Amino acid sequence: MGVMIKTVRAGVLAALSGVSFLAMAAPSAHAAGMPQLDFHNPLVTGQVIWGGVIFLGFYLVLSRVMLPRVGRVLEDRSTRISNDLEVARAAKLDADNAVAELQQARRDALSEAQANLKQALDEEQRIAEQKMEEINARLGAEIADAEKRVAAEKLRAFAALKDIAAETTQSLVSRLTGAQADPALVAQKVEGATAYRTV
Repeated sequence: MGVMIKTVRAGVLAALSGVSFLAMAAPSAHAAGMPQLDFHNPLVTGQVIWGGVIFLGFYLVLSRVMLPRVGRVLEDRSTRISNDLEVARAAKLDADNAVAELQQARRDALSEAQANLKQALDEEQRIAEQKMEEINARLGAEIADAEKRVAAEKLRAFAALKDIAAETTQSLVSRLTGAQADPALVAQKVEGATAYRTV
């Protein structure tokens, strides 16, 4: 507002200096054929005085009434713009902080998810290894039991085979020689043969 008042004052001073210049140049202008600048004429003098009074009235109205209102409007607008800028800066700062917090939360969530995934994979691997050990132990026990059963079946088969071999041997000897073979000798030979096969 102060700048505008200074501008209006400077304009008034320039106008007054222009009027004084016209007053000084009036005789030569009148001599050159410009009767509207003949200040010896009372009409021209009255017009100049009334023009100055009207100009002064406009100046007073502008400087005392209009310019303060315009200045207040400009100050209000400047204050509103400054407040809006402050609000915008605060909103931008809040948005930047929110984005930073969101990015940090995303990084934290990603790290936590990776840690949980690694923990779950480690737990699954441990369970799988434990189950594999249990399966291996069970298979080992089953294999050992099967081997025992096979060995027992083998012994029973050889025991049954001894009787069959003894009977077959006695039958062959009696058919070939016509004499009855000694059962003890046959049993001894069959026992020796089966003992040799089971070693």
